[in-house]
Amino acid sequence: MLAKRIIPCLDVKDGRVVKGVNFVNLRDAGDPVELAALYDREGADELVFLDISASFEGRATMVEVVKKTAGEITIPFTVGGGIAEVEDMKRLLRAGADKIGINTAAVKNPELVSDGARKFGSQCIVVAIDAKYNEAWGEWEVFTHGGRNTTGMKALAWAKRVEQLGAGEILLTSMDTDGMKDGFDLKLTRAVSEQLSIPVIASGGAGTTKHFYDVFTEGKADAGLAASIFHYKELTIQQVKDDLKRKGVEIR
Repeated sequence: MLAKRIIPCLDVKDGRVVKGVNFVNLRDAGDPVELAALYDREGADELVFLDISASFEGRATMVEVVKKTAGEITIPFTVGGGIAEVEDMKRLLRAGADKIGINTAAVKNPELVSDGARKFGSQCIVVAIDAKYNEAWGEWEVFTHGGRNTTGMKALAWAKRVEQLGAGEILLTSMDTDGMKDGFDLKLTRAVSEQLSIPVIASGGAGTTKHFYDVFTEGKADAGLAASIFHYKELTIQQVKDDLKRKGVEIR
């Protein structure tokens, strides 16, 4: 079994890290470069950097901020937001990203997943899926543009499809639990994890060390991603790792 990973997430808007609840009511959480360096020192296994308004505003990700951040850290670094073509991926990888996260662009043009995987390798391509439970379907629906737009697509089918297209990893965010700190969406995470052979990063809802334990054991996730609990010093990465170790979870 692969060791589980703890990944802080930097949601960046207008050059600042922000965090909201259920994708709205954003508040400032600091400077992305400073926070990235702090998490590297604190023992994060990886880092995810999402330019959350880039797709909605129709612009490219902030390459300069990516460059500065990459210069401060030694851990793997995934960058997403506003990536519309292979050239955008190349630009960000050159700026220091290790992996590329795509969400809206993958829904609009699924071939982007296979094109990116062919050019840079599957390990470079992380498909982010923002999903919300649809009562009428009894299943989860995929949303795009930072949770603003519905797609009419079922999350489980979409996850399977992007794996077949060559994605190396799924970053799965539950819009229902995001920012609530009541725990990850275990049903959603487990449903996706059990049908894929590629790693699933669970996102949305972390509030305690127990939530990470639950998402690894019950949710079958390969990594747990969190933002506000780390940004606002409610928990440190070390506290999460120590607790998981005590409970027998293999971590890095």
